Amino acid sequence: MKKLIPALLALLIIIVIGVGVIHWLDSNRQPAPPPPPGETSAAEQPGQPDWCPTVEILAVPGTWESSPEDDPFNPAFNPNALLLPVTRELQAQHPGTAVKVFTVPYTAQFKNIDSLAEMSYDDSRTEGSNRLTAEILATHRDCPLTDYVLIGFSQGAIIAGDMANTIGTQGIPIPAERIRGVALIADGRREAAIGNHVGTPVGGVGAEISLEPLGDVTKLVMPGATMRGPRPGGFGVLDNKVVEICAPDDHICSAPIDAQDAIFRAKQLIDNSGVHAQYGTNMAVFGTVTTTQWLIDWANQLIGQPPAAPPPPAVTSAPVTSVPPIG
Repeated sequence: MKKLIPALLALLIIIVIGVGVIHWLDSNRQPAPPPPPGETSAAEQPGQPDWCPTVEILAVPGTWESSPEDDPFNPAFNPNALLLPVTRELQAQHPGTAVKVFTVPYTAQFKNIDSLAEMSYDDSRTEGSNRLTAEILATHRDCPLTDYVLIGFSQGAIIAGDMANTIGTQGIPIPAERIRGVALIADGRREAAIGNHVGTPVGGVGAEISLEPLGDVTKLVMPGATMRGPRPGGFGVLDNKVVEICAPDDHICSAPIDAQDAIFRAKQLIDNSGVHAQYGTNMAVFGTVTTTQWLIDWANQLIGQPPAAPPPPAVTSAPVTSVPPIG
């Protein structure tokens, strides 16, 4: 027994020393350096289900060309809607799930002195913007690597252009690299030096810019229609991806810069149904093809592009579920 006690004491001393060494090593161990910016492991790379589209085409119709109850995959509210031949042809050329074609359904109306029972332009535009935002958020939530092509005509060009402005200048509701291209036909907020102007050159500016300095006088003709002027910041980092299409003599996108007679210009805006309604047949824009055929070819070129590289992982934050009012 006398021999056992020293042995136990020696063993206890060894254990205490060992624990102390381990504690000292732990306290002096340097943490592993963080990975270089933009570098992440394979397990952390973003991915998405196989059923997700590679590209989603988002088409936003013009005034009187849509309703909130319309089927976004087979719109039928207005069989003469300008973008209908474009979306149908793209669906026919790209069956399956790789390309999703979605036409934004909204109350596309424009209250004026000739149609006071309609929804106001401001409310209609807001509804269309909210519907477009909801679709982008829903797809991006489930399919974070899907890219987008935006196409808008007239009032729809205002909505699509405002979305491009928000994404290009603020990076919401989706990162700008997810946008492959934006086409705005008869954009009421068109500026000469913003975006890429294709087709026959035209002068002037969009009607919302031309009429903005005239203030509330225009609301005598168009109650509830705010002329908001240029888009703050233009299209930001998306500027080289945005094309502006405006036919000669279309006063929606080519109004005089120095408009003086607000009432006359506002009425001209309402009555501008001739050239403005002929982009599907008017050869004066591109010379050899109509605007609708040009859009089909343009969209197919974008669909054929390789996808954007996944962005580096961002700082963890709450997911985006809504965005500030665009435009």
